[in-house]
Amino acid sequence: MDGAPTVASDAPLAERLRPRHLDEVIGQRHLLGPGKPLRVAFEQGRLHSMILWGPPGVGKTTLARLVAGAVRARFTVLSAVLAGVKDIREAVVQAEAARGAGQRTIVFVDEVHRFNKGQQDAFLPHVESGLFTFIGATTENPSFEVNSALLSRATVHVLKALDGEDMQALIARAQAELQAPPLSPAAAQRLIGYADGDARRLLNAYENLVQQAGSVPELDESILERSLGEQLRRYDKSGDQFYDTISALHKSVRGSDPDAAMYWLARMLDGGVDPKYAIRRMVRMASEDIGNADPRALRITLDAAETYERLGTPEGELALAQAVVYLAVAPKSNAVYTAWKAVQAFVKQDGTRPVPPHLRNAPTQLMKSLGHGRDYRYAHDEPGAFAAGVSYWPDGLDAPVFYEPVPRGLELRIGDKLAELRRLNEEARQAEAGEPPTETGA
Repeated sequence: MDGAPTVASDAPLAERLRPRHLDEVIGQRHLLGPGKPLRVAFEQGRLHSMILWGPPGVGKTTLARLVAGAVRARFTVLSAVLAGVKDIREAVVQAEAARGAGQRTIVFVDEVHRFNKGQQDAFLPHVESGLFTFIGATTENPSFEVNSALLSRATVHVLKALDGEDMQALIARAQAELQAPPLSPAAAQRLIGYADGDARRLLNAYENLVQQAGSVPELDESILERSLGEQLRRYDKSGDQFYDTISALHKSVRGSDPDAAMYWLARMLDGGVDPKYAIRRMVRMASEDIGNADPRALRITLDAAETYERLGTPEGELALAQAVVYLAVAPKSNAVYTAWKAVQAFVKQDGTRPVPPHLRNAPTQLMKSLGHGRDYRYAHDEPGAFAAGVSYWPDGLDAPVFYEPVPRGLELRIGDKLAELRRLNEEARQAEAGEPPTETGA
């Protein structure tokens, strides 16, 4: 298939509004703005194999088509859901014929992460030989889902969900195309929230809304609710309810109320929130609000995430409920969270201090002759595997204390351990300075 296909007048709105030129693309300014990577490639007609990674409905297929049009290349589409090695071989044969006719080919693979290793490997020799330019589209992290050999031969471009401003521009374009009545501001915001950054979802919903509305002066919230029905009513991602419900879940966990935490989690899932989003927030809670008071909380939450990935809805939701209950009843500590923020602020204002010689790496004789690693004490050779009195800070910096364990859960023991290590450090430094030891106890 060559370039952009002709679109029928009765085609879905999303297809009719698919950009035909780079300047028609809404969003992705970080890739398509002046001087940005894809803009430069377009303007200079340079082809390079690439992976377009981003959520649904952000323009991955559109950008691939535009690349082909910009360089007048033949555009072959393969869907990883439907295609197999036979289809790849056929694409190779067609690309060879096109090259014989002096025409370049782009092979676009939608949902490339669904191809197995053998299928992905089938592209490698032809990408290396330059027979065709490979463009893959994926909603999954290519670091995990695309073979390293193929990934090393392609540039990964990360596409972002459309923001509110982008969505408003898309609605204006759709309104003009359909010659539709205007959306009320409130209805527009709810429609944008429902679309959640997905242009195709927004346009499909908008087209359905206009068709059902009939002759009205304005498309308001009541018409929108009739059009989208329960999908819109149950979970309004554009408004405060979305963020308030997440906040309630987080605060219920922090407040150690497992029943309330399950209630708000159920509200989120019942309302249509992406379970992966809820999982991300729960992982954050495990580090921010529990931390080292119970390090198992983080592992249990990650296990729940993996279980959900395997089982999906509804079976996998039980694992999320199990994890959220564990988070709620676990001992709480924000000591690491507080310490990390303090460390970041300190480093930002303190500047870059050199690494002390005894802490530097010394893999070569030259580095050793320069004093790198000299006088370093290997902790495992010391009593208790602790080199008392050694400083691990830059020279001239009075060692600050950032991490202060709370007297709860495992951090009770961590606090005792740190107190003992600090005592040993102080004794070693006093001995080195020839000072009498500090008396402790009664």
